[in-house]
Amino acid sequence: MSVSPATDSQQRVLTLGHSPDSDDAFMFYALAEGKIDSEGLEFEHVLRDIQTLNEWAREGKLDTTAISLHAYAYVQDKYALLAHGASMGDGYGPMVITTEPITPEELEGKRIAIPGPLTTAYLAFQIYMDGKKFEPVFTYFDAIMDEVRAGNVDAGLIIHEGQLTHKAEGFHTIVDLGVWWKDRTATPLPLGVNAIKRDLGVELSEKMSRVMRRSIEFALTHRADALAHAMQYARDLETEMADKFVGMYVNELTLDLGERGKKGVELLLTEAAERKLIPPVQQPVTFVD
Repeated sequence: MSVSPATDSQQRVLTLGHSPDSDDAFMFYALAEGKIDSEGLEFEHVLRDIQTLNEWAREGKLDTTAISLHAYAYVQDKYALLAHGASMGDGYGPMVITTEPITPEELEGKRIAIPGPLTTAYLAFQIYMDGKKFEPVFTYFDAIMDEVRAGNVDAGLIIHEGQLTHKAEGFHTIVDLGVWWKDRTATPLPLGVNAIKRDLGVELSEKMSRVMRRSIEFALTHRADALAHAMQYARDLETEMADKFVGMYVNELTLDLGERGKKGVELLLTEAAERKLIPPVQQPVTFVD
């Protein structure tokens, strides 16, 4: 499955979808503020939560967009993956939390708040559960801890900043999916990725890939400025905690997946397809470098 020949798409503004989160704001800072050479490309930034971006990708609504890797299985005919801009959990990741300590085995049969049906956290958790049944309760990600605390669900699968704040709020960590994945595969757990429409053509896709890498590189080398920009989206985190969160998900693997990152992507998609959790994904996965 390849990227199509060039089209006249190069003559228009590209729609660029990403989430209103501190890590995305950090990596797109240079692009949004005109700090780098965009090689003549112009962008309309479209900020939406990741579940909306996943659903829009199924419709082919945006030219280039952040999506969950889980969603890629359903949009691989429309989009190719960029090798830059991925969020990888390298020994850390989405967590299952409860108000009372239980064993991981006790998650079977429980009502568990899930941050969206196409999130990679949900896909990884299904692999983790290995066929054991549970009741998913799809919940907006920033309401999950409240739902667990209120007793409306037995446990919650948390993403984003909750990974850093949940213990201080009295929750117990039952499983960290990033730790589990790295222990069994020796690769980082791929969570979010950036994708570009195949019909935009090879030349434009490669140009977008270079610009994306340049934006991330600028943020990493101008960390204080990029972090100050990202703090607008940090959901009341203190600067030190926001810096830690951004560092978890915008790093060298974000700059370039490399062989380890690409292997993690292919392993997760292969295993999920073998378990019939997603449609088969053409291997090897094509990345626009």
